[in-house]
Amino acid sequence: MSAGGRRGDAWQHRFPGFSVVGQSQHWDEATRKVVLARLEPPKPITSLPEEVRPAGVALVAQLVAVDADFAFALLSSIDARLAANETDGWHYDDMPIDHDAWKRSLAGLDEDATRSTGHPFAELTEDEQHEMLECLRTSSAHSWHGMPPARIWNLWTRYVCTAYYAHPSAWDEMGFPGPAYPRGYKNRGVDAREPFEVADRQPHMDPTVSSAP
Repeated sequence: MSAGGRRGDAWQHRFPGFSVVGQSQHWDEATRKVVLARLEPPKPITSLPEEVRPAGVALVAQLVAVDADFAFALLSSIDARLAANETDGWHYDDMPIDHDAWKRSLAGLDEDATRSTGHPFAELTEDEQHEMLECLRTSSAHSWHGMPPARIWNLWTRYVCTAYYAHPSAWDEMGFPGPAYPRGYKNRGVDAREPFEVADRQPHMDPTVSSAP
């Protein structure tokens, strides 16, 4: 996996020389074990049906603009949550349980893509995938494959963002040095960095601009 797992290079090297793993010796053993485990090879996906997994990888890659390898790792993390029923503890009345909603929505992406192009979602170009997702995100329809489009978008982004921002590669991208315990932080305030933190080389970069080519 490339540094940060990002597609394109717009987000690379914002914090030159920084790596959150380099701070791991300052964490307690329990924290170190949990965080470093997230860098291990992803576990096989077992909960989501095999036929929808390629669509899942492509969806994740689109939502957080990462490469396919990193997207698979994030989908593996999502799949593990779904298999263990580790949800957010609730779901909308007009939605199925999260596992079923993920399965049905990924199948829906493939169905729509195949109907319009003759190819499943994962085989579309990145631009075609983006267009499909944007149509869904902005849809005013009450139902998409039996589920409200806004609820589906909410489901996807909640799970994908949780998986991504729990990963040390995302912390590297943000210049976040990881857990404060037991060392802690002493320099509080805007731009008041600790000695082990690195200044952002592109502090005025618009975070809403996609890094995808």
